[in-house]
Amino acid sequence: MNNPANGGVSDRKPVMRVAAIGDVLDRHADAIERDKRLPPAVLDALHGQALFRMLLPKPFGGEEATPTDFMAAIEALARYDASTAWCVCQANGCAMTAAYVAPEAAQRIWGDDARAVVAWGPGKAEAQAVDGGYRLTASLMYASGGRHATWLGAHSIVKDASGETVLGPNGKPDVRTFLMPADTIEMRDVWDVIGLRGTASDAYEIKDVFVPAAYSTLRDDDRARVYDTPLFQYPAMSHFAVGFASVALGVAQGFLADFLQFAQTKTPRLAKSSVAKSPVAQAETAEAAARIMSSRAFLHQEAEAVWAETVAAGALSIPGRARLRLASTFAIHEAKTALDALYDLAGADAIFAEKPFERRFRDLHTVTQQLQGRRTHLQSVGAWMMGEDADLSVM
Repeated sequence: MNNPANGGVSDRKPVMRVAAIGDVLDRHADAIERDKRLPPAVLDALHGQALFRMLLPKPFGGEEATPTDFMAAIEALARYDASTAWCVCQANGCAMTAAYVAPEAAQRIWGDDARAVVAWGPGKAEAQAVDGGYRLTASLMYASGGRHATWLGAHSIVKDASGETVLGPNGKPDVRTFLMPADTIEMRDVWDVIGLRGTASDAYEIKDVFVPAAYSTLRDDDRARVYDTPLFQYPAMSHFAVGFASVALGVAQGFLADFLQFAQTKTPRLAKSSVAKSPVAQAETAEAAARIMSSRAFLHQEAEAVWAETVAAGALSIPGRARLRLASTFAIHEAKTALDALYDLAGADAIFAEKPFERRFRDLHTVTQQLQGRRTHLQSVGAWMMGEDADLSVM
C-alpha cells in the first residue's frame, strides 16, 4: 500500500517492489538491448514502484532507504536486466543532490514531479559566476539514463567575475553541480558499446546556458547540505560504489542460475554425459558460487556495520568510506571472476545471442571498465591502511 505522506513510496521494502515487476523486466529485456533504451512499460513499472526514489529525501517524496535495502533492490534488478539496474542506481545517486540544492529547486525537480529522474555525465565544463547564478558551457557524455531523464546535470569549477578560479577552504577549486531541464538540452547518440547498452549513456553539450544559483550546489559538501539525516552523510561516491557492486553481483547471480539449469541438459560435443556430471564443472561451479556469495556477504556485512556506525556517530568516517570502497571493488571483481569461469564451462553455447549467457558476460565486463570497477581502488585503500598517501576522493 502506498503512503501519501511520502510521495507514494510503498511501505514494502524495495526488493519486494522489484519482484512485483519482474515479469515486465523479463518481457522487455530484448527490447532494452536492441533499442538502447528503457521502454515506456519498464519506466512505468519502475516509477510505479518508486524505485527511482530510494535515496531521495523524504520531504520531496523520497524513501531514504537504508544502504542495504538499496543494494538488495539494485541486485534484484540486475538479475533481470543489468542496464535497468544501472540506470536506477545512477538516478538514485543523482537524487541525493536534493539534500544540497535550495529546497524550492528540489521541490520543483522532484517534489512536483513523481516521474523525476536526474542524470549527468563527466566531461569538460566551464562556469562563470554572474548576477543571480552562473553561465555554463560543457561537453559531456556517459549520461546513464539521460534519455529518460527530466533534468540533466554538469559538474564544473567556477570562475568569479575577475576570471579567477573560486577556491574552497582547503585551497582547492570548488566543483559545483548544475541542474538544467532535460528538454532544453539535445543529446547525441554515441552509445555504441558491447555491454550495458540499455543505459543509453549518451553525450550532450551545453553552450553558454544561464543556471540560476538555486539550481547549483557543492554536492557532497557539508557547507551546502540543507537536509541532514544519516543517509546524506554518505557521499554519492559511496552509494555508487555499493550500488554498482550490487549490479555486478546481480548479473553474476543471474548467470549462475541460468548455468545451473543449462548444465543439467547440455551434453558437450564428444562428451558422454551432461555438464552437470563433470567433476571439473562441479568443482568450478561450486567455487564460482562461493566467490559470489562470499563477496556479497562481505559487502553487506560492511554496509550494515558502517551504516550502524554512521547513525550512531551522525557522520560517515573515513575508515567507513574505505571499508565500503574495499568491499565494493572486491565484489565487482569476484563477480567477474566467477562469471568468467561459468562462461568457460558453458562452451560454445555461451556465444549465441539467444542463450542467456552472452549478454550478462558483456554487461559485467562493461561494469568492470567503469569508474567503480577500477582495480586501482584497492591500491588506494591499501595505501590508506598502511598510513601512506591515498586518494580519498575515490572513497
